[in-house]
Amino acid sequence: MLRDGEAVALRRHESSVDYSVWLLPKVEEVLAEAQSRMEDVDLLAVATGPGSFTGLRVGLTTVKAWTEVYGKPVVGVSRLEAMARFCRGTPGLVAAFYDAQRGQLFGGLYRSLPGRLERVGEEVVIAPEGLLEWVDKEAGEESVSWISPDPEVVTGLPGWKRRLERGDTMGKCALELAPAIGILAEERAGRGEYSDALELDANYVRRSDAEIFWKGR
Repeated sequence: MLRDGEAVALRRHESSVDYSVWLLPKVEEVLAEAQSRMEDVDLLAVATGPGSFTGLRVGLTTVKAWTEVYGKPVVGVSRLEAMARFCRGTPGLVAAFYDAQRGQLFGGLYRSLPGRLERVGEEVVIAPEGLLEWVDKEAGEESVSWISPDPEVVTGLPGWKRRLERGDTMGKCALELAPAIGILAEERAGRGEYSDALELDANYVRRSDAEIFWKGR
């Protein structure tokens, strides 16, 4: 939970308890710690992906219900954009990525502009070497600031050398993105860029394991 741009209460899902069971009791804990009620909340922020299919569905469904019950505005934010925000003070291009399992990465490329980030192309799920090739194509000769919780996945690749030759840098960020998601949501709300709660949907980037298995049959 943010207040005046600062995190005043936070809970991480670090247990084996199913997210759908864990979420609501922890929200109550956060509100109690912040000495607030849901009625006092001015804005709801929610991660739209990419990420866990179950986690995204539970989070989005819960937030949609809150917008209906409490009449609160909502802003959906990409997890990759939240990562890229850590580099926003650096002008130019920012590439954010993290482990998508199955030998792939979720990745996104953004241009850092005054007070905001502009996405370049669509977010992708791709093999590590493929991510480098994709950034090569999108960035051309322009240098890129990279950010990830797992930078070694890319810096250990042979192709990283050509990015270094173009002046790229690599930074490491924490997996905890809730504060960054909240800050981005506040900034968008300040510009009147709210999400439509009815149309708010997850950006899975790829199909679920269940869908892949079903189609394979």
